[in-house]
Amino acid sequence: MGEVTVRFVGGPAHDLVRRLPADDDGAPPPRWVLSHPDGAGSVAAGGPDHLYQRGRPDGGGTWTMTYVRTDPVGVTE
Repeated sequence: MGEVTVRFVGGPAHDLVRRLPADDDGAPPPRWVLSHPDGAGSVAAGGPDHLYQRGRPDGGGTWTMTYVRTDPVGVTE
């Protein structure tokens, strides 16, 4: 399994670009939870979870992950 570049759209991680695991077709996971979009803090600190869902590739090899909602830590599963 490789990785794919994604750009998060909307929510607290808007315009953040990261590498995520890719499936056999080269697509990112259908959903992804970010606890700390800025990379600061630890999950143990108890911040909210931000749910994103897979969008589309942009033609240049980067996929979008679109904001869905924010939940208290641990609720988004």
